[in-house]
Amino acid sequence: MFQDFIEILILSAIQGISEFLPISSSAHLILISNFYDFKTSSLLIDISLHLGSLFAIMFYFKKDLFDLKNNKRLLGLIIVGSIPLMIFGYILHSSDLIHFVRNVEIIAWTTLFFGLILYFSDQGKTEKNISKNLNLKSIIFIGIFQILALIPGVSRAGITITAARFLNFNRVDSTKISFLLSIPALIGASSLGITDAFKQTLEINYLSIIAIILSFLFSFITVKYFLKYVNNFSLNIFVIYRVFLGIILLLIIYL
Repeated sequence: MFQDFIEILILSAIQGISEFLPISSSAHLILISNFYDFKTSSLLIDISLHLGSLFAIMFYFKKDLFDLKNNKRLLGLIIVGSIPLMIFGYILHSSDLIHFVRNVEIIAWTTLFFGLILYFSDQGKTEKNISKNLNLKSIIFIGIFQILALIPGVSRAGITITAARFLNFNRVDSTKISFLLSIPALIGASSLGITDAFKQTLEINYLSIIAIILSFLFSFITVKYFLKYVNNFSLNIFVIYRVFLGIILLLIIYL
């Protein structure tokens, strides 16, 4: 039982932290699964981890989400920006094409390449913000970029922040856009997982409850402090991490 808890703790930490940082949660979960044989890893645990992150981001932005009177336009834009990912995500999931890109070699290259793209995007101006400059054109641009997140290693958070920074949104608002776009993405991922779970008649157990709680805690803490971080610092630390990880993986693969 103790070993099961440790495994859930590790998986929850990976999900909660990497889901909202520009480093790719799917890549880290795939990598950890390849190098370690987690007995607790399952479809039900995956769903629970995503639900924990979803509850955390909704709780953090509860004022924005439930203040429809003042945020109706913003929430409408977030829904529109999520449509491209929803469409392509459903196609990849239903056709099983997603399994062709879930390998370490692709993760190595995407981690490295999109880490460098993140660096170049973060060199731009920081003159735009959500309240004045987020419009239909910009959210569609970001939404199209978000499709790339279906490839492990790209990072949904990373690519949306990258797209927003290319449009010269400041780092804090680029991150907020990324966080808000994560809500429909997590709802979609959770819904597909729950549909598959019903097909397999999976039953909720105590490990799934623990996974939701721990994922919620790690996710909430990450969201809170990442926003504070980007308010004072550049994204270079994440670029360095991605480049280092990408190079290490490539050396393992090709040497």
